[in-house]
Amino acid sequence: MFAIFESITNWLWGLPLLITIIVTGVYLTIRSGFFQFRHFAYIVKNMFNKDSREGGGDDGKSLTPFQAISIAIGGTVGVSNMSGVATAIATGGPGALFWLWVAALLAMIIKMCEVTLGVYYRQKQDDGTYIGGPTFYMQKGLGEEKKFPLWGIFAVAFGAMIFSTWFITAQNYTVSEAIGSTFDIPYIVPSILYVVGIYIVIFGGIKKVGKIASYMVPVMCSFYVIGCLIILLKNATAIPAAFGLIFKGAFTAQAATGGFLGAGVATAMRLGFARSVYSNEAGWGTSPMVHASAKTDHPVKQGLMGAFEVFMDTIVVCSMTGLVVIVTGFWSSGLQGATLTLTAFESGMGYFGRILIAVSIFLFGLTTSTGWFTYYSVILKHWLGNNKKILAIAEKIFILGTPLWGMAVTLANVYANGTPAQLWTICDFTTIVPTFVNVVTLFMLSGTFIKLLKDYKARYMGIGEVDPEMELFYEDKKRK
Repeated sequence: MFAIFESITNWLWGLPLLITIIVTGVYLTIRSGFFQFRHFAYIVKNMFNKDSREGGGDDGKSLTPFQAISIAIGGTVGVSNMSGVATAIATGGPGALFWLWVAALLAMIIKMCEVTLGVYYRQKQDDGTYIGGPTFYMQKGLGEEKKFPLWGIFAVAFGAMIFSTWFITAQNYTVSEAIGSTFDIPYIVPSILYVVGIYIVIFGGIKKVGKIASYMVPVMCSFYVIGCLIILLKNATAIPAAFGLIFKGAFTAQAATGGFLGAGVATAMRLGFARSVYSNEAGWGTSPMVHASAKTDHPVKQGLMGAFEVFMDTIVVCSMTGLVVIVTGFWSSGLQGATLTLTAFESGMGYFGRILIAVSIFLFGLTTSTGWFTYYSVILKHWLGNNKKILAIAEKIFILGTPLWGMAVTLANVYANGTPAQLWTICDFTTIVPTFVNVVTLFMLSGTFIKLLKDYKARYMGIGEVDPEMELFYEDKKRK
């Protein structure tokens, strides 16, 4: 039965979705004048200036731009970077990492576009804070501006599949696998601890999530990257051969070796793109929901942070994981998931390396799960905003249930003899529909993004002339 489901998922993640992502990414890249390549240094520099860290200041209610990107990076840099990438290479071969890079380069402009639109079409709440995201720009951009009759179907399909991740998530199981196997304890113990950790964070609301993420994310990313660099330096002589495997495997079928069953180019490409989307979430439509609440005076300012988010998540963290797994030789061992990454680190740094990664997976998973709580909250507020009583009940249900479903997945995997590859196949399915409808929406609203980008370049980069009639937010335009 699962084999049929897997075949359907693989087909859906085949040409239709891949073509949609590639065409939209290439189209935005060309229309933006190859912005993510030509102005990469500017994107990085913008990330660390005072305006990006503080925005208009901390008013106690809104997220600062840095808190917003910390939640977003915390929601993306998670177990997929460690477990998902390792599984993709173990299943599709080293060539999968090449296609993950290609997807990430296109994803930088896709994420920049969706975050910019999320901020532009956002909506002010009664308390003065903002919410926004794909359902908002589908309603306002597609529905109100373009009179697109199917916008409602797009919004419902997007929201419904985002909510499906409430039931199906890989975070708890991967954390439990990492901690349980490292310290030789039953998986249920770290599973319960993980649930408690999530509750402690999300009970404080989105502002608390942002503050905690702004402290944890930079530290844990540095923590993980340094560990990877140590192993890569110890295996420096194997790096050239690793890149040879990556580039060769991207364009030719890879033969079976060791525990690796062999894989074709199509499999490597599909897995590379799937892991990229699941890891950096570009096109998935999740990050715009938190970036939209940031205090900023220009949508593109936050969009630039979205582009950096992809670079940090995929080009840096995912690449580190992939290279460690390849240079240590364990990619063809037959191992998968967190166990593969843990074993590779243990071989390079001893048992301390295994502990390092186990703790990192716990922290990365925690920021991911708490970040996703904010996404559910935004969609609920959009759908139920006019009915405060039902909204309050729904939010409490999601606060109480968000951590528990992950534990249920762990129990099902442990006692039903599931595998990491099967779990990631299910996770791939949950990304298909929201990614497809969101990327199509981005393509349809690309003109608005390009106008905002042109205005930003004129105002802040000295490229072009400022249009004094340009409205920077949809609400302001609507009032005229």
